[in-house]
Amino acid sequence: MYTTLAHAKQFLIPHPNDAVSSPLGLDLNFSGLNIHRENMFLDDPEADFNITTVSDTRYSSVRSFDDLNLSPEVLRALYADMGYRRPSKIQANTLPMILSPPYKDLVAQAHNGTGKTTCFGLGMLGRIDPGVKAPQALCICPTRELAIQILEVLQRMGMYTGINIECAVPCVTPSATSVHDRAPVTAHIVIGTSGTVHKLISYKKLGVSKLKVLVFDEADHMLAEDGFRDDSLRIKKEIDKFSPHCQVLLFSATFNEMITKFIPRVMKDYNQLTLKKEELSLEAVKQYKVYCPDELDKIEVIRSKIFDLGDYIGQTIIFVRSRNSAKMLHEELVRDGHSVTTVHGALSIEDRDKIVKEFKDGLTKVLISTDLLARGFDQQQVNCVVNYDLPIKRVASSSTRDTPEPDYELYLHRCGRAGRFGSKGAVFNLLCLDTDKLVMANIERYYNIQVPEVMNSERAFQGALRAAGLL
Repeated sequence: MYTTLAHAKQFLIPHPNDAVSSPLGLDLNFSGLNIHRENMFLDDPEADFNITTVSDTRYSSVRSFDDLNLSPEVLRALYADMGYRRPSKIQANTLPMILSPPYKDLVAQAHNGTGKTTCFGLGMLGRIDPGVKAPQALCICPTRELAIQILEVLQRMGMYTGINIECAVPCVTPSATSVHDRAPVTAHIVIGTSGTVHKLISYKKLGVSKLKVLVFDEADHMLAEDGFRDDSLRIKKEIDKFSPHCQVLLFSATFNEMITKFIPRVMKDYNQLTLKKEELSLEAVKQYKVYCPDELDKIEVIRSKIFDLGDYIGQTIIFVRSRNSAKMLHEELVRDGHSVTTVHGALSIEDRDKIVKEFKDGLTKVLISTDLLARGFDQQQVNCVVNYDLPIKRVASSSTRDTPEPDYELYLHRCGRAGRFGSKGAVFNLLCLDTDKLVMANIERYYNIQVPEVMNSERAFQGALRAAGLL
């Protein structure tokens, strides 16, 4: 009987070309056998990723968190408190690259809901020296909601380590201590939005001289020209001055061509793990399109299908394009007696926090949202997404008659709110205008998928939910 799995591996997993002796003295040659290795090299042709490495280090994927250089305290939290059993594909492939010297920079892409937060979370926790009371890891993300969510995950992972974690997001109340008057940051890990983090660095309240790891979550948005590129580059420039060897990790489910071309301006020597193009569509989530003659019919679909069939599904997020649309839809549904909450950027911070917490606690089942929650929002009970408005990129002039350009990446992120970590989910795209149909057709063409139509009837919707594994 072997006392540990690692002990067993060294006897049971020889290299296929090795010849070894058995306890009975027989020479055993494994060269002709097809043996499944416990650690698969990262250039395995069967992998779902395109992997490029820039160092001479021979990285191997792992089958267990025990194979990583993680403290017993972190492993205890993962197994005993968080219920982890083994790494997901993205974790098994990226964590060896993140946690192994020479700590090369990394660009990593994976589906929504596959455990990217765990990747960079363990990457940060694994590099911290608790004895140094200064920031050693920094994670920057696009929204307050996402920063708080990441904070909660890392606090659970690091609960036994003595590692301090702080959230740097806009203050909730006007009476909060100003940046100028606050004490310097001593937390080992800081997670925050780019504006607040940049302000703390500018006022010399957040020192970066001890930083070992810098993470950009939803990195394509953080580096996008119409996103948070300016603040992100200012933060990176300041860190380069004082911690030139700080490891930089970029994580997202999507990296469009423009961002991919821009990344070498930020990182010069980095490993890369990206999804193969054919892997971009979300297999666990069934996508449907519903043709509606007018907007009243779109609202009726929400009333008579999503709410009436709500007992069969968990929680639902309805995505709209604007704050005005969110307000209108909320008022229409509440007027009919439906219980629904709405979140968007115009709400006060207190209201946003309250609404999101109620939804995460399961107190509400249907949430209307702008794209504030399209990226990174993790709620395991969400298995239905409704695109009341399809995501489009902002056009230069509202008077143009050209077909709006779909926001392909945002569509994928919205769909990814359902079917977290391989669970089942359904996405209903409500199409009304001719431009809606053209935008949907372009999305199908881009991802090389065919989204089936669902007739506007209860029987058809039940069939769609059944095909999605929700009935």
